[in-house]
Amino acid sequence: MEALLSTVHYWLVDHPAISQYEWKEGHTLGASPLFVAVTVISYLSVTLSLRRFAVLPDLSSAATLRYAAATHNVILCLLSLAMAAGCTLATLRQTPIHGRRWVVCFPAAVTLPRGPVFFWAYVFYLSKILEFRDTLLILLSGSCSRRLSFLHVFHHAGVVVGSYALLATAQSMLPVAVVTNAAVHVLMYAYYFLCALGHRPRWKKLVTDCQIIQFVFGNTMSGLMLYYHFTGSGCSGIWAWFFNTVFVALLLTMFLDFHSTNYSSKKRKDHDN
Repeated sequence: MEALLSTVHYWLVDHPAISQYEWKEGHTLGASPLFVAVTVISYLSVTLSLRRFAVLPDLSSAATLRYAAATHNVILCLLSLAMAAGCTLATLRQTPIHGRRWVVCFPAAVTLPRGPVFFWAYVFYLSKILEFRDTLLILLSGSCSRRLSFLHVFHHAGVVVGSYALLATAQSMLPVAVVTNAAVHVLMYAYYFLCALGHRPRWKKLVTDCQIIQFVFGNTMSGLMLYYHFTGSGCSGIWAWFFNTVFVALLLTMFLDFHSTNYSSKKRKDHDN
């Protein structure tokens, strides 16, 4: 068992490609505002065009689409698991060196985006672009009017910008953001994987509940970060934190509305029946 844990730790934290990782603005793949702008604008343009003009065929009954969806979801489920585990182990490795405060407050002006925690943040950033395929699968499934909501598109586009900001500014709270979001996505993509196989679990509401809890927990931890920021020498990436906090607050508002609309009305309907 010890040998297994040592092997896992090596491949998730100690491998040279991970332990010696460094984000270099303008050199690392995707490490530029131009890349982010082109990526997000392209996503929005293609999505809106495909939905407006309905040029894609309805493949809702095609077995190929179900297999493609299952493959996509299981890949992102396993990738999310790797990110959650890898970033957790990397954070535990570095916390004794920097202190527990470091988990929510990287020291301002001296923190550089390098090391295993930032490696997993980079994988997290790239995974958000990979998640654009969620939208394509919805468009191909012929369920645009029901599933392709403003919340879905806003979420997918905005999280790419926020993930870039995490890395570009070595933003404090990064370990909390990556671990909690990746953990929730393990559950979410496991749910969609089972749906693609034709087995729709009864815990869809749990996925939304966990997403809401994630946002609330992040905002709570942000309070601790702000305390450290204003009572000490400052926390790194405070402006990126501000952007991501506003973005998360908007998402939380929309998720609460989604939760109320979809689950409260269903509960009332079941009660009336």
